[in-house]
Amino acid sequence: MSEDTTVSKNSSADAALRANLAEIRARVDAACSRAGRSVEDVTLVAVSKTHSVEAIRALYDAGQRVFGESYVQEWQEKRELLEGAGCGDVEWHFIGHLQSNKAKYLADEVALIHSVDRKSVLKRLQKRSREPVDVLLQVNVGNQSTKGGVASNAVIDLIKTAREFADIRVCGLMCIPPYVSNPEDNRGHFRQMRQTFERAREWLGAQEDGDEASANFRHLSMGMSGDFEVAIEEGATHVRVGTALFGARDYDN
Repeated sequence: MSEDTTVSKNSSADAALRANLAEIRARVDAACSRAGRSVEDVTLVAVSKTHSVEAIRALYDAGQRVFGESYVQEWQEKRELLEGAGCGDVEWHFIGHLQSNKAKYLADEVALIHSVDRKSVLKRLQKRSREPVDVLLQVNVGNQSTKGGVASNAVIDLIKTAREFADIRVCGLMCIPPYVSNPEDNRGHFRQMRQTFERAREWLGAQEDGDEASANFRHLSMGMSGDFEVAIEEGATHVRVGTALFGARDYDN
């Protein structure tokens, strides 16, 4: 790229990011191998919130295409800059807490919204959509007061609510388990999520449109920098990795 572009390059920083990406991909491959799964079944979501457009571009140039953002305005600004720099094929996922009044900006604009947990958000997405909106329903698997999501035993009720909206396509579940220093401490939470996912998919399969509904319900987003390998072993289809790719940020969700 020329020096006057809005997305500049830093060769030293870029090399470090490429090395991080290669390491994470190798760890994803190894976790899939241990679990007897295909690496094609797991999507690495590079969590780019608070990180620069230049850093995103470095990972993009290394082949990463799926990025996760948590703040609507920040995502809008990054998308505009990256599209202007020729990176129009980025697949954006929204992974943060979604306020009802911000939902309208995401309908039809991102590939997947990971964090839907209430009717008001579904209603806003439905109102602004022109085509089906793919969402994951957030489960508060650790019963943490600081986290969003519904309890595991309320997932079916939330699915029923989502199915009231014709343009909402429920594609699976998502969770943010408690922070732990030992990733094995979250294995039970990930296993519980997998069981909740399987019960929900079975329920969907028993409905009148069961074949289509259960086929769409195929994603399980769980696992972050500190525990994504355990999450893959327990059935994650999407892992959300930020710090291990980009380095430490000032704060984490």
